[in-house]
Amino acid sequence: MAPSCGLFICFLLWGGLELCYPQPLWQDRTSRLVVKCLESQLVVTVSKDLFGTGKLIKPADLTLGPEGCKPLVSLDTDDVVRFEVGLHECGNNLQASKDSLVYSTFLLYNPRPVGNLSILRTNRMNVPIECHFPRQGNVSSQAILPTWVPFRTTVFSEEKLIFFLYLMGDNWISKKSSPTFQLGDTAYFQAEVHTGSHVPLRLFVDHCVATPTLNRSASPSHTIVDFHGCLVDGLFEASSAFKAPRPRPEILQFTVDLFQFANHSSNMIYITCHLKVTSADQAPDQLNKACSFSKSTNSWVPVEGAAEICQCCADGSCGIPARSRRLVEQWHKPASRSRRHVTEEADVTVGPLIFLGKTGNHGVESSPSSLTSVMLGLGLAVLASLTLATIVLGLARWRQAAFHPVM
Repeated sequence: MAPSCGLFICFLLWGGLELCYPQPLWQDRTSRLVVKCLESQLVVTVSKDLFGTGKLIKPADLTLGPEGCKPLVSLDTDDVVRFEVGLHECGNNLQASKDSLVYSTFLLYNPRPVGNLSILRTNRMNVPIECHFPRQGNVSSQAILPTWVPFRTTVFSEEKLIFFLYLMGDNWISKKSSPTFQLGDTAYFQAEVHTGSHVPLRLFVDHCVATPTLNRSASPSHTIVDFHGCLVDGLFEASSAFKAPRPRPEILQFTVDLFQFANHSSNMIYITCHLKVTSADQAPDQLNKACSFSKSTNSWVPVEGAAEICQCCADGSCGIPARSRRLVEQWHKPASRSRRHVTEEADVTVGPLIFLGKTGNHGVESSPSSLTSVMLGLGLAVLASLTLATIVLGLARWRQAAFHPVM
């Protein structure tokens, strides 16, 4: 039974899956891929800025369906690549059930190296597409009027999350304008992840280490966060802690009482943190947590979740050993068609944090011993000047008395 009207579906490749009801004049400037399921034809329009990065793809790298149908001829000045094929063409698969007809195919983006180069700057991408046509109608002497229901395309895309670690002001509102500190100051850190159109995520600081150089494996070093989210720096004389509650699930804030490395000439430190995310609806556990040590109760306290998840901070028995931590970009296979590929972890470094008043700061501030020497020298100079002035004044008065005797 042929449908008598089309169904229009849009997909915002960079903005996520959006379901659009059929509107003849519908238009969205941010769409990267638009699919129209018409009565007997499939129309696919792909933006040349497919990934939203400003780097345009080549039309020759795009094909449709198992038979690799080529797009319509487009000019170099065109912003989009367009496919117009029959529902039964290009190897499209048809499945029929009691209630619907489903035409399924896929859009393949297979980038190839340019010229003699052997590198690629974009990823291969397979975008499954489905057109659903319900098999429901009213049979009478009148024209057949099918009953249409909304449907959506199923799309896989590769999306990289962007992780950040900022130095904040003590009001937590704006970023700190200068990386300079005095020893004993408190540094305010904000870790966050930009999720784009991804499902809601919860961010965790898995591990943090401070080093005198940019190399996070350098020696000496000091561990600030360990055991998958235990802020161990708060165990010592410091009051370092995670801030609760969070502003948003994708943001985590914490404070660190600053320090310097003993017997080390550098007046700066770098802090590198391993950040990771979980689904926002996943309950925190021993591997995904944010725990601070409370000196008043002598216990570990979570930012969210049950108190039991922090008990392992006391002996470091929180899952995988800390020494196995490293930057991992693990791409999970989708458990369903709504699952995306994401980079779920990253190492982020903030620094250098510069301490004023420490030897080696190249004139930012004088050391106490130098300042004392300068002040002592100035005092002696002033005293010598006063003494000389007194002598000169005394001689002047003596001469005046000698040449002008009092009658």
